[in-house]
This record gives sequence, structure tokens and C-alpha cells, in this order.
Amino acid sequence: MKAATVKQLKDELKDCNQEELATLVLRLSRFKKENKELLTYLLFEAHDEAGYIQTVKQEVDEQFELINTNSYFYIKKSVRKILRNIKKHARYSLKKETEVELLLYFCYKLKDFTPSIKNNVTLTNIYLRQLFLIKKIVSTLHEDLQYDYYLELEALEN
Repeated sequence: MKAATVKQLKDELKDCNQEELATLVLRLSRFKKENKELLTYLLFEAHDEAGYIQTVKQEVDEQFELINTNSYFYIKKSVRKILRNIKKHARYSLKKETEVELLLYFCYKLKDFTPSIKNNVTLTNIYLRQLFLIKKIVSTLHEDLQYDYYLELEALEN
């Protein structure tokens, strides 16, 4: 079965009534965890972006506490998993400011992590790549926000 294009789906959804739409959305939410998470964000958290960012930061804190520090192999795996989750949550929001906030928080946590990431090339590269990505995103934002975020970036780079 070939999937329909977004335009075809949009046209078909315009013809549905409210009850049919609710049924379709609930059925869609049964299949993937990401669909449910996105629906949860859109229904309950999209109106309070600051609260959403705080929730994700708390989740990141919990994930950093659970990292197995016995070897850098386990640390790398856990850090990549945390970064994947952050990117997923930023994708739900579609706001660049949210993505920058979450990535900055990730970088702060990674910089202060013990054992130090400076002892491992891969972890250092992950950190530097995220700083580069933050700079790239910040350059597209409003000038006032750019200034604030560049100050935070300078603090991270020193």
C-alpha cells in the first residue's frame, strides 16, 4: 500500500466531520508512542511553552542521573539517547527558541558531567556539534534573542 501525499490527506480531512476526525486521531494515537506524545503536546502543553520546557528539562535531569558511569561506552550511549529525546521534544514544539533552550540546557549538563567529557573525544565532539548547531539556529532568531543566546554560548565555550 502506498501512502497518500500530505495534500491528499488534507483534502480528505476537510470532508470529515468532527466526530470522524476525533475517531481518526484516537486511532492514530494507538499505533506509535511518538503520535501519542505529539498529541499530548498539542492538546495539553502547546499553550504553555515555558512549562513544557521545564518538563523536558526535568526529564533530562532524571536521564543524566541514570547514566552508568562505569565506562565511557555507556556514557556515550546514554548521552546520545538523551540528545535524541531532546531533538524529538524540540520537533514537537516547532519553535526555534524551545530547541535552543533545550540544547543549551543539554550542553550545560554535559559540560558539568562527571567524569569529564574532555577525557573522551566522542563526547567532546557531540558537545561541540551541539554548540555549532545552537549557533546556527540562533543566527535565524530575532536580534535581541540572538544577543542573549550568544552570551550563554560564550559562557559554555569558556
